[in-house]
Amino acid sequence: MQTQIWLWTIVSVVIVSLLSLIGVLTLALKRETLHKVLLFFVCFAVGALFGDAFIHLIPESFKQFGIDSMKTPVLILVGILIFFLMEKGIRWRTCHNEDHCEGHPKPFVLIILTGDTFHNFIDGMVIAASYAVDIKLGITTTIAVMLHEIPHEVGDFGALIHGGLTIKKALFFNFLSSLAAVLGAVVSLILGDVLKGYEIGLLPITAGGFIYLAGSDLLPELYPETGIVKSIIQFICILIGIGMMALLLLVG
Repeated sequence: MQTQIWLWTIVSVVIVSLLSLIGVLTLALKRETLHKVLLFFVCFAVGALFGDAFIHLIPESFKQFGIDSMKTPVLILVGILIFFLMEKGIRWRTCHNEDHCEGHPKPFVLIILTGDTFHNFIDGMVIAASYAVDIKLGITTTIAVMLHEIPHEVGDFGALIHGGLTIKKALFFNFLSSLAAVLGAVVSLILGDVLKGYEIGLLPITAGGFIYLAGSDLLPELYPETGIVKSIIQFICILIGIGMMALLLLVG
């Protein structure tokens, strides 16, 4: 069983890491087309993150800690606050003066890569902890992370190019940063062997993080679209993301 967990985890984080290369595909798309495609992925990601949190992670946490335990809601709040502070830390040194940023692209690129490395490390820990609890839970969490990473990685690739890197260097450093997910997964699995119950405690924290990401980072990206037809399509895509997580609950 332990070997199976390691195998599933490593394969999953490697696939997630390879998503960092998806940015190169955007070079063949017009900006308007790319924007439309990314918005669909954002909708799916919102549904998947909310779905994984409320359909898989939170119920599993209550199952492990007990329905009357306060550990689950408290740790969910801890997860929300951790992701808030993490995002604040990443943005802390971001330039606020656009003219100044244009004149000094390299520090801006370094901030992006540093923040992404930490973010990917956390993703790896989350995926590994989910697999340590249950294989099916690990699969749903991996899918949620992947859907969130697609628009995230495309955005990062564009920012790195804008920051002065060549296409090859942007792909290389973005991929190098994404490999932190593998390291995070290995660290998480080792901690799970040393600290009993570590992976259980990480489930509600992950749920809180997913709720924060979907509600704070992704949903606001959809607000500017006020057209009725497109808004309905976005809503349907969110439902599809949630439905996909619900469907995975019935599989296996």
